[in-house]
This record gives sequence, C-alpha cells and structure tokens, in this order.
Amino acid sequence: MLSYRRKERWRFGWQAALSATLAAAYCVTIPACRDDAPPDYRPTHEHARYLNIDRIQFDDGDTFMLDGEPIRILGMDTPETKSPQVGIMEDQPYGRAAADTTRALMTRAGLLEWVPDGEDYYGRRLAHVLVDGELLSVKLIEMGLAYETVTYFGDNGFPDLADRILKASLASPKPPFEPPYQWRKKHQKNR
Repeated sequence: MLSYRRKERWRFGWQAALSATLAAAYCVTIPACRDDAPPDYRPTHEHARYLNIDRIQFDDGDTFMLDGEPIRILGMDTPETKSPQVGIMEDQPYGRAAADTTRALMTRAGLLEWVPDGEDYYGRRLAHVLVDGELLSVKLIEMGLAYETVTYFGDNGFPDLADRILKASLASPKPPFEPPYQWRKKHQKNR
C-alpha cells in the first residue's frame, strides 16, 4: 500500500507534466516571455521565462498586471490593499508595505522571470515569480509580509518551488497581521 505522501506525489505527477506543457504553450502567446529576452538569457529554473519589467503594472503584494492581464503570484498571500472594484474599501495592516516591497524587489531585479501556470477562480493567470533566481514569495515570507499558500492550494505542479516556499515559511516568524483570507471575510463588501 502506498503511503499518503507517495499517493499524493503519484496523484499530482500527471498534473505536473500537464502544467509544464500548458505553461510552455501559454508562453508562446505572450510576448513578454518570447521576444524581450536578452540574447544571453539563461533561465534559472527549467520552466522559467524572461519577464520584462516594462510590461508590468503593479497592483498589490501578490498580484500585478502583465500587458493588461492580471497575474497572481503563487505560493503566498499578502495583506490586502484598498481595491473598491473587488469590495475592499481599506488597506489591511501591512498591505501597503507588502505592495511596495513587491514593486521594489521586482523593479530592482537584475533578472526577473516567471513560471506561468493555470488560472485561478477569478480568471487571473497563476505564476511563480523569480527575482534574481530566488522566489519572490520566499522573500516576502522571510520578511514577514506574506503567509504561504502551498499547504492549502498544493504545489501547482512545481514541487521543487513549493518545497522552497514551505521551508521558508517554517524558518520564518509568523507575520504580524491577520491571514488575508480571514481579513477579507470580515472587510470585503459584496461585489
């Protein structure tokens, strides 16, 4: 009989292969991961694609727009910032700090990459973001500006990246704010 961990690994193995295939196919349609890469670009992860900062508009700590398409960063949940269009009428404590930190880390990066995945419930593209070869979600978790989401949502077909996030979460202090999903339940107005 397979152990629970081995069953889960087997169960999600086909999803990892499918996810990688879909990410590669999706990337063909997005200019930000094709034509903008410098000639000497070498990915820091086997599924990473070059991400051009000039095509990004920032939203909050875990979401940005790429050529007008919303991208939700995998592996973390940062505190909310005021966003009336989705019923969030005030900033959650540390929300601005998380948003400003994400913007600073991404704009100051020597190399910015993403590992695109599927879509979430809201139609946002899901992706891991790498800043100079390190996961952005790990950096924000280590700074106490994000909660990890791997234990709830799984590894999205990238167990190596999920493992980095989980290790960072275990080694980092608990963030000084309420988990964003709990805060949203109390503060989000009906959409």
